[in-house]
Amino acid sequence: MKNQKQAMLFGLGTVLLWSTVATAFKLALADLAPVQMLLVACVASIMVMGGALVIMGRWQEVFQLSRRQYLQSIGMGLINPCLYYFLLFGAFDRLPAQEAQPLNYTWALVLAYLSVPFLGQKLRRIDILAGLVCYAGVVVIATRGAVTSLSFSDPLGVSLALGSTVVWASYWIIATRDTRDPVVGLFLNFLFGLPVIALVCWYTVGLEFPLGGSLAAALYVGVFEMGIAFVLWSQAMKKAENTSKVSNLIFISPFLSLVFIYFILGEVILPSTYVGLVLIIAGLWLQQKKVKQREQALGHG
Repeated sequence: MKNQKQAMLFGLGTVLLWSTVATAFKLALADLAPVQMLLVACVASIMVMGGALVIMGRWQEVFQLSRRQYLQSIGMGLINPCLYYFLLFGAFDRLPAQEAQPLNYTWALVLAYLSVPFLGQKLRRIDILAGLVCYAGVVVIATRGAVTSLSFSDPLGVSLALGSTVVWASYWIIATRDTRDPVVGLFLNFLFGLPVIALVCWYTVGLEFPLGGSLAAALYVGVFEMGIAFVLWSQAMKKAENTSKVSNLIFISPFLSLVFIYFILGEVILPSTYVGLVLIIAGLWLQQKKVKQREQALGHG
């Protein structure tokens, strides 16, 4: 049943959780290698999504899929969680949270661009303008305001952050052809991705995990960012009468995130971060506005 008020509450809950994860990433990476953090978070998220399926009465759907759908889970699991989170956590390991987090938000624009060749959508002039504005913000943040010198604070870290946006956008393009329930699909993707993450972790840095705050933060990421937030967001989309209003809540997250980064991590927020983030959000807003106009023209608004 559609219920816009419930959808907005689910959406706000998701946005609040997403706003804390940049801080949690940095706390976890203080003592854990990115792949160790990924392993801990992946195990926690599998348990949360499995529990959610039991509570929602959909656990049996995990065992009712075709062989092709299980093979699909293996392929998608290699993309998300394996490749995507390895790149994202690698970026957070090298960059301050205030830099890595806004760069990750450009995935929505990458999705619009990749939808042109892979989903047959048209590229509009507003999409190009949105890209110029968005990536101007990326340059401001990545150079810490030294735009004319184009001296990046950490070129590899920036590359990992931007690379993660391409992987994430690609994952969602592949997911458009996925007919499974979203929570069932993600649960299986993570379940099949887990052995690969465990093997890479064992082979590279080992399976000894220091007890303490970093381990707790990695569990938090798995439970909330990878688990509960996804379940809440899927419920928000399912109950929404107007998905655009719910989607617009996402724009609150990066600004709220800076509050947690400042007060909990103690990072001094640079002026270039504010300028770059405003440009990125402005670019995404331009691109979203065009999508909404297109939906209304087609009678979906």
